[in-house]
Amino acid sequence: MKKELYASASAIVLAFVPVAAQAQTAGPETTEEQSTAAAVEERPDGEIIVTATRRNARLQDVPVAVTAYSQAELTTKGIVGYEGIAHETPGVIVNRPSANFNNFTARGIATNGYNANLQGTVAIYIDELPISANGNSTILDPTLFDVERVEFLRGPQGTLFGSGSLAGAMRILTKSPNLSTTDYALQGDFGLTGSDSFRQRYNGMVNVPLVEDKLGLRIVGFYRHEEGYLDNIGTGEHNSNTLEAWGGRAILLWEPTDRLSLRFTAAHEDSYPEDSSLVSAPLEREQRRSALPDLFTAELTTYNMTLDYQFDGARLTSSTTAGTFDQRFFVDLANTFAFALPFRLDALAYDDLFVQETRLASDAGGNWDWVIGSFYYYKRRDVDYIYRASDAYLASRGFTGLPTTPGIPSDTYNYFGIHTKANELAGFGELTYRFSDKFWLTGGLRYGSTDAQTTTENFGYNSNYLARALTPGATGPLTIVPIVAGTGPKAKADKLSYKVSASFKPSPALTTYATVATGFRTPIINARGGAVSLVDPTDIVIPAGASSDKLTSYELGLKGRWMEGALTANIAAYYIDWKNIQVQANRVSDSIQFATNIGGAVSKGVEFEVVALPSDSVTLSFNGSFNDANVNRLTPIEAAISGAVDGARLASPKFQGAATARYNFDLSDTTRGFASATIAHVGSYPGMFPRVPGRPAQMSPTFAYTESFENVNLALGITRGPLAVTAYVENLFDDHSITYVHPEAFLASRFGMLRPRTVGIRIGYSL
Repeated sequence: MKKELYASASAIVLAFVPVAAQAQTAGPETTEEQSTAAAVEERPDGEIIVTATRRNARLQDVPVAVTAYSQAELTTKGIVGYEGIAHETPGVIVNRPSANFNNFTARGIATNGYNANLQGTVAIYIDELPISANGNSTILDPTLFDVERVEFLRGPQGTLFGSGSLAGAMRILTKSPNLSTTDYALQGDFGLTGSDSFRQRYNGMVNVPLVEDKLGLRIVGFYRHEEGYLDNIGTGEHNSNTLEAWGGRAILLWEPTDRLSLRFTAAHEDSYPEDSSLVSAPLEREQRRSALPDLFTAELTTYNMTLDYQFDGARLTSSTTAGTFDQRFFVDLANTFAFALPFRLDALAYDDLFVQETRLASDAGGNWDWVIGSFYYYKRRDVDYIYRASDAYLASRGFTGLPTTPGIPSDTYNYFGIHTKANELAGFGELTYRFSDKFWLTGGLRYGSTDAQTTTENFGYNSNYLARALTPGATGPLTIVPIVAGTGPKAKADKLSYKVSASFKPSPALTTYATVATGFRTPIINARGGAVSLVDPTDIVIPAGASSDKLTSYELGLKGRWMEGALTANIAAYYIDWKNIQVQANRVSDSIQFATNIGGAVSKGVEFEVVALPSDSVTLSFNGSFNDANVNRLTPIEAAISGAVDGARLASPKFQGAATARYNFDLSDTTRGFASATIAHVGSYPGMFPRVPGRPAQMSPTFAYTESFENVNLALGITRGPLAVTAYVENLFDDHSITYVHPEAFLASRFGMLRPRTVGIRIGYSL
């Protein structure tokens, strides 16, 4: 029935195309009277303008390896989230085992794809709000619709983006209202994955000038319902990993004078996958196993006010953001004991966020360019931990005595809550001196302090459920121990990050640069530092925590643009020295996660991007990266506790890249068509360190590599006036390669894979 519905919808749309096209044969003209944010995407001469350095600059002049995507490019390529961005960005992969469960890796800087308890190595921003977090919490999959631009900066961005940008930063910049014209856009996307998984995506935007050239409102809304494609043999649910997501934002822009603008944004996004997308390798290729659905849900609400004021010679920007981020992290841990007993964690987290950034940037045109600013970030995270057995198992073993707590499942054997307060305060600046149009130097500094402290709340209880369940023949009442409230030690760090670069422009078409830059992550205190395993007292004792790691990157780059933009090429070579690496490990006996440090690693490689326009109708683009990243400093003690070995590869492919060919053609004077094909390749890489933590001579039973894969996407579309229709195929050859390996043994389903072949149609209408 779904196939018939899909076919009928497609037929209706295709039949409607000529009628709509006759109604209006030309789209609106592009006006020059647009807001600043909307005007920096692309200049009339084809030059892309980016704000990667916190000021408007030509992409080809920025001494940073950065890839930028406009909304038009995202729509044409069908990119709606992180996976598409990673496939198109050299040197970048996304470890995405499931919706809202993401970690980017850039330039090989990762020891595994999960980073439990660790701050991410790539910072993710929506406008001025950092949304990336530590690895064992959800990270929202934002809907990429009506964005001004997505920028992916590679290499450490510590001077401008602070901690967590150890290997790069991705910025999602939303569009501001147009103050002079009324605009609206509608987009629908209907796809069929496999034989019976129907995908629906709906997006809409309306832009209204309330007072012409002074006050405007832009409202965006979206809804996604994407049926799953996996069967959970534990729950018996067909297509269990269905995703439902909805949200929107309203942006009010007020420009009372030529110098002053105020931008107010309210945004909400709710993403609810009904089960994880991790699969079980021993099962069929589209099957997974858990006793209950594994949930990684995310609900983000933010409010922002941005003030811009143009002084004589400099522009002041002040951005204030407050928000909340609620999440579920529900996971079946029973594979820790080979499903001999039920063991599950339901964690509910609630974040309160506040970010204030103030910048003053000089106007372009002189010998000196500069930007100075301050940054403050506060987050309070409250987490309720609910460790569960099952009522049936408790009854079968005769285990009794668990407390009854309103709102808490009756099979809960361990229940407690914590809250963590984290602060980051920093001052930063960058200064550029132009000796001539051909040569300039840039230096940047950021000095900041970070701290985090966790408090155990005064409620809850623990029990000896696990020890009794693992004891043959044990029965009777469980021992209940109240949770003792307390505040742990404060993790603190004061860090200085710097960047120095020299740029040389031997001709108007070519820019070269050399850059040295640093980055760091905040220290970590393990919540259970000093704890001895209750299951196996001979297992390792959880260490106190992990101190900050530090990275120094040396980069040479070349950016060229020739033949009036018909050929562009960006090439970067880098050498990265990563010291005192923060790593994640798990104690074998009870799966407790902890963070520790190991000596160091080196990552070196080359990235390239080439775009060629051999004719007005043909576009060819290629990008790729070669990377070699390995542990090179390791003591025996560090090896024993982490599972690492000297020379171990980091979690990154040696080669990845993509190529796209696009052909544009005229169907009539008012109708344009295009056909495109993209192939993305990602090489195989290890998902973790090879040894068992605490048992350095024993190969980890969970050690595995991802599979090398090629993902091929095709698209065929037409545009006529305000209407655009695109038919597409994603994963043309239905590749089911393993793209992610989870490093922890407690999951029975530990492998992420490409979404199976999806055939669809995308319809857009905009004025």
